[in-house]
Amino acid sequence: MNSEPVIEEVEVKDTVSVRWTGKRQFIGTDSGKHSVVISSHDKDNNTGVKPSELLLLAIGACSAYDVVAILEKKRYELKNVEVRVQASQETDPPHTFRKIHLIYEVAAEGLKQKDVEQAASLSLEKYCSVAATVSSEAEITHEVIVHQ
Repeated sequence: MNSEPVIEEVEVKDTVSVRWTGKRQFIGTDSGKHSVVISSHDKDNNTGVKPSELLLLAIGACSAYDVVAILEKKRYELKNVEVRVQASQETDPPHTFRKIHLIYEVAAEGLKQKDVEQAASLSLEKYCSVAATVSSEAEITHEVIVHQ
């Protein structure tokens, strides 16, 4: 009897790379050849984004992308969109995120709170692949602030 888990094969869509540059510093490069500096935030390595915060940036960017697309389809002329992401992690390794809270601050003339709320909910519950991936480990909540 084979006790190995069965892993369904998935077509490889994108490949990213992470290259060590010394100390605790790395260069991450996406499938489009765009790069980001990654490092710890201690006194010897504070040159880039912490890996765990890249996850928070990813969920914020993924969801912001969806929210912009949804609101533009509703014909809003957006002036500003900012998503702040707050999170809490377990104190022991691997310091898993257990709560992630997104705050959407959106500005547009005539913008309705319910439209932004709907866009954020659709993103987090249906469209954002990052949220879908982490939602089994972390409770994801959000709030909306609208400016005219």
